Amino acid sequence: MKLMFASDIHGSAPACKKLLERFEAESPKKLILLGDLLYHGPRNDLPEGYAPKEVISMLNNLKKDLLCVRGNCEAEVDQMVLTFPVMADYMTLWLGDRMVFCTHGHLFDPDNMQLLNKGDVVISGHTHLFRAEEKDGIYIINTGSVSLPKGGNPRSYVIYEDGKFTVKDMDGNPLSEIILK
Repeated sequence: MKLMFASDIHGSAPACKKLLERFEAESPKKLILLGDLLYHGPRNDLPEGYAPKEVISMLNNLKKDLLCVRGNCEAEVDQMVLTFPVMADYMTLWLGDRMVFCTHGHLFDPDNMQLLNKGDVVISGHTHLFRAEEKDGIYIINTGSVSLPKGGNPRSYVIYEDGKFTVKDMDGNPLSEIILK
């Protein structure tokens, strides 16, 4: 099964459009959004093409293809305009006997996940810094940001397929990967 993960659109219509172009090109079963969909937050600059109403329309059109968790910028008013659930703090997926803990990263710290067993995966956004590594037997993946990357990183998303998580730039070029053992 192929899955796509992304985070931190922050209301940028051009970033959302590019993400949905990559979604079409990658053809995953689901797009899992890890929060901060519409609002840029008080600590971030206004993203390029800030147009939350356009992002609402683009995402609502794909509601059957989306799974989402809440970021630190989501509020109840966002749920009122989005036609798919966005207010869960986390969700779990199962890839065989391996749990994947999906969260934004502001409430559950991926570096201190005591709920996970060795071999499990935590995937998040929030920091706007992509990451793919194994630490103490836990796989830690961060999607980076599709609109406001930090630390000199490019805009990015993650693809899971055949036991491998690959961080890619918004042109689909691999940046980092980790193969589950």
